[in-house]
Amino acid sequence: MVGRRQAGMALLLVTLLWGGTFVWMKQALNAAQSFTQVYNASSVVGIMVGFRFLLAAFILFTTSSTARQSLSSKDDWTGSFWLGIAMLLGYGIQMVGLDSISPSVSAFLTSLYVVFTALLSIKITEKKMNRIFIFGVLSATFGAGFIDGPPQLVWGWGEVLTVISALFFAIHIILTDIATTRLHPIAVSQISFIIVGVGALAFGLFSAGEISVLRLILHDGVLFPLLLLSLFGTLVCLLVLNFFQKYFHPTHAAIIYAFEPVWATIYGVHVGLVEVSGWLWVGGLAILIGNIFVEIEAKNNKKSQTL
Repeated sequence: MVGRRQAGMALLLVTLLWGGTFVWMKQALNAAQSFTQVYNASSVVGIMVGFRFLLAAFILFTTSSTARQSLSSKDDWTGSFWLGIAMLLGYGIQMVGLDSISPSVSAFLTSLYVVFTALLSIKITEKKMNRIFIFGVLSATFGAGFIDGPPQLVWGWGEVLTVISALFFAIHIILTDIATTRLHPIAVSQISFIIVGVGALAFGLFSAGEISVLRLILHDGVLFPLLLLSLFGTLVCLLVLNFFQKYFHPTHAAIIYAFEPVWATIYGVHVGLVEVSGWLWVGGLAILIGNIFVEIEAKNNKKSQTL
């Protein structure tokens, strides 16, 4: 029997692995600079994300009978389709926005998914949040957004797109909670992998305007980090997420996921991609405090329900 503690550790492991995707994606992009100069960053990232998700879908299809059966199940497609679309739009719109803003601004605006998840949960459940819960949400949002220091924010098209992507990431978290309580997590994973993979690949090819851009996958220094992204950042992480997120309120899950930029910054410092800053400790502490406050509120609710 899985409890909240085990599920929480599993989701924390997801953020630990997701943090590594920052380094792997950066390594792949650096190795593919010659393709970025010929085409554009959005098309290159689209091809990489498409390969990442389609490979994960292929591995899951070949190793799981549940995954294979899901492809012929109308219920699985119906229950997972919009989840996959939300994930695709979140990744795709974020990629387009990142083309014109800095990574720190993107990280700050993307962290708004914590707030959006809370607001959507209120709208769906019609249950108001108390001050403890609100403080936890705001603390985690601040920590995730300021992990690299105060962003130099000037509103433009890239910033607007990134906020929209954060909304779709929040929708994905909400839909994951709904889908995985009704459907097998492997079926949800298989279908969402296919939707994101096909959509991202199509976007990359359309943006590049040439099918020859696919050669970048086998380019020196690109394939290995893409394999790591597919196996760990996609297959393992999203499978674990789909199995264990249902043990938490969607907003609490979103706050746990806010640890991702902490690990990403630590990994970045380790490999020399990011300079160490005191903001790392400020942001990490704020996220930890946010999780503690939301967990306290969850326990208080559980006690009140048993009385």
